[in-house]
Amino acid sequence: MGETRDGVELTNLDAPLFDGAGATKRDLIDYFDAVSERFLPQLAGRPLSVIRVLRGQDAFMQKNVPKYTPAWVRTTEVWAEASHRAIRYALCDDRRTLLWFGNQRAVEYHPALARADAPDRQTHLIIDLDPPEDDGSFGLAVRAAALVREALTASGLTGAVKTSGAKGLHVFVPIRDADTEQVAAATRALAARAERVDPALATTAFIREDRHGKVFLDATRAGGATVAAAYSPRLRPGVPVSFPVAWDDLTDITPADFTIHTAPALLTAADPWADALPEPQPLPPDLIDEGRTIPVARVAAMHEGKRRAAARRKAES
Repeated sequence: MGETRDGVELTNLDAPLFDGAGATKRDLIDYFDAVSERFLPQLAGRPLSVIRVLRGQDAFMQKNVPKYTPAWVRTTEVWAEASHRAIRYALCDDRRTLLWFGNQRAVEYHPALARADAPDRQTHLIIDLDPPEDDGSFGLAVRAAALVREALTASGLTGAVKTSGAKGLHVFVPIRDADTEQVAAATRALAARAERVDPALATTAFIREDRHGKVFLDATRAGGATVAAAYSPRLRPGVPVSFPVAWDDLTDITPADFTIHTAPALLTAADPWADALPEPQPLPPDLIDEGRTIPVARVAAMHEGKRRAAARRKAES
């Protein structure tokens, strides 16, 4: 059964969204309609990657818009150095575009960290707190968030926190007057400062086997990276959403409290994410300088991986 909203023809609305979702495609569309006024500001003007799940297929991330994309969907081209090609991203600026994406079974929304009109000016410094997979790990992420908050305060910065919609948390710090390299350096330094507060709890180790059950303070969300937007659903059982939480309330919630079924009722006339975010702040020069002394995680991990592989080959021979 289908219907039309805002000129968008919606189809197969009563089909299950994905295995284990406990939700239909209609539930997803209804969620977007309920939260669009809060959700759209997180997406507008930013090149958008989405994770779609088609019936009978594995989920996949879509960056390039498909050829059948309506002409009224705004797009922007971004050069991808890794693949040496231009990618045409959508700009989800309005309810009509959001509904179209929902009808395409786009569940997750990962906007770029910079706006299309200022690609070298990342708007937020982001730390992704990724706890280990064992039971009770969200409590570890909450404790690690306190370390990040302490490091922020000591650095003269303030930020806001939200559930990732998966098993961890995202800390966002609005920033200004910094280019991509400066943001990347400051992010590495902030994660390192938080790690030093309690190295038994948190780690900046990029290689998973080196984390030893600690919370990973992911400082790689800079440049071409993305992160699930506030209010974005996630492709997980029950369809949880990334939801803003007050710092002092973190010990009272779990990620499962916020789903496409429950989140709309938790939103009043206010926008909790917009209300929680402070005004953009300049990055402290000492934070940037410290970060420039810290190796880029992926590059360091690549070299370490090669070193370990060579050591294994030598031991086996």
